[in-house]
Amino acid sequence: MLLDRDGTLIEDVPYNGDPEKVRPVPGARAALDRLRAAGLRLAVVTNQSGLARGLFTRAQMRAVHARVERLLGPFDAWLVCPHDDGDGCGCRKPAPGLVHAAARELGTVPSRCVLVGDIGRDMIAASAAGASGILVPTPVTRPQEVAAAPQVAPDLPAAVTEILRRQAALDPATYRQADTDTDAARGAGGRRAGTVLVVRADSAGDVLVTGPAIRAVAAHAERVVLLCGPRGRAAAELLPGVDEIVEHRLPWIDPAPDPVDPADMRQLADRLTAVHADEAVVFTSFHQSPLPLALLLRLAGVGRVSAISDDYPGSLLDVRHRVPTGVPEPERALSLAAAAGFTLADHDGPALRLRPAQAPPPEVGAPGYVVLHPGSAAQARGCPPELAARIARALTAAGHRVVVTGGPDEQELTARVAGDVAVDLGGRTGLAGLAATVAGAGAVVVGNTGPAHLAAAHGVPVVSLFAPTVPFGQWGPWRVPTVRLGDAEAACRDTRAARCPVPGHPCLSGVGPEEVVDALRLLGVTPSVRSGPPTGSPPAGGPTLATIGGSGG
Repeated sequence: MLLDRDGTLIEDVPYNGDPEKVRPVPGARAALDRLRAAGLRLAVVTNQSGLARGLFTRAQMRAVHARVERLLGPFDAWLVCPHDDGDGCGCRKPAPGLVHAAARELGTVPSRCVLVGDIGRDMIAASAAGASGILVPTPVTRPQEVAAAPQVAPDLPAAVTEILRRQAALDPATYRQADTDTDAARGAGGRRAGTVLVVRADSAGDVLVTGPAIRAVAAHAERVVLLCGPRGRAAAELLPGVDEIVEHRLPWIDPAPDPVDPADMRQLADRLTAVHADEAVVFTSFHQSPLPLALLLRLAGVGRVSAISDDYPGSLLDVRHRVPTGVPEPERALSLAAAAGFTLADHDGPALRLRPAQAPPPEVGAPGYVVLHPGSAAQARGCPPELAARIARALTAAGHRVVVTGGPDEQELTARVAGDVAVDLGGRTGLAGLAATVAGAGAVVVGNTGPAHLAAAHGVPVVSLFAPTVPFGQWGPWRVPTVRLGDAEAACRDTRAARCPVPGHPCLSGVGPEEVVDALRLLGVTPSVRSGPPTGSPPAGGPTLATIGGSGG
């Protein structure tokens, strides 16, 4: 658990070197004690340019921190950037250096950290390190920072409540008393299941983000059968833990459905019966209903069905789970798995993963190139072609090798974007080949579409050209270093539009190619044709971080 200091833990007094001016924000001590009681380790990550400007001394700052600890209790680490904006360091937020250093101090990795702060710099630093972020706005927080934040809480106690709720949601023990089914109660204790049917009948990206939850089921099941639609079949084949795939289009899920065909539904019921599943876990997106399939599962003789449903399910569901809006999709699915009694294996962790990648196409060259994926099955979430072409030229001019990717129906687009400056792989790889190409990349520049999740599964940093038609905190790349670009306040915000509802695609068309180059620099991704730190490592070259004990040690 990482916390900004001024404006988050204590009232913001500019360049404060006086312990007597320390005033905790309301409810801070009780909120922090709840985190300590839950076993979470706490670190403070704070920019203090007053040191560089000579406005207070290190001794005065230590005295301020000692006062903070007397009022709010001890912290496990204090991480301070003592530099000013012009110093070019790698630790001053929005750079991710403080987050990387704090994770090391706490004996963990950024992807297992949450940073709570009050301004956009805090959220950018968290995301660029691969950590989660929660913004607690103050009067100085700009509206665009609130709009771009992955998650927003009204105050520090509310942020802590949400963190602890999300932590509990992934623990099957949370659901033992609520679940009256005796098998479910045994499941929460770690039972072995027989054949479990898991369902995600959506696009490739949706299937990919459900991967951790499917692995959780597989950790306890003898056999896992995945029911998916044709749009998700290729992604399903990449997921660890899946023993068998059943492909069938579901008309209540498909975005361009055919009329419901009774014969087709009878065929699906027969196919489900042939699986001989002991139970089923139906994963859906937040706007979809699991109940039509739950009815078919009952007709197929499945004895136990678990799903997320706000609608009254009657006897269709044995485990009816509910999740607040805005939770990241992989975490949402993991919480359903936990409610059904399934957790990740001890050796596994909450991250997207794929089966081992094949070799990438030889024309991409040595690893370290930048993948630029301009298209998307949903036009609203793709990058405007002219902008993508300008990005390719800017990246090449900055010394990056660029590989442009796309599907068979996007070859005209990829050829236009690649021009004579980049390798054009448009239409030349399936999803497995695309995953292999992404695995060898130093970074991926992509909209809100499947390759962003392929990058997350391979731990490859992402520059996310994210159209705000859906919430970034729910659908953005999960637990991987990311920089989000685009207008988070655009008129398309939260419309779920598949095609851009505003002429000119203004949420992304205003992004400058130089912003993409700067984003790669923030992520520590250096041009692969030049010498430098390993791709994806924190930026180097600036002054070293100052790690300063809160009580003067």
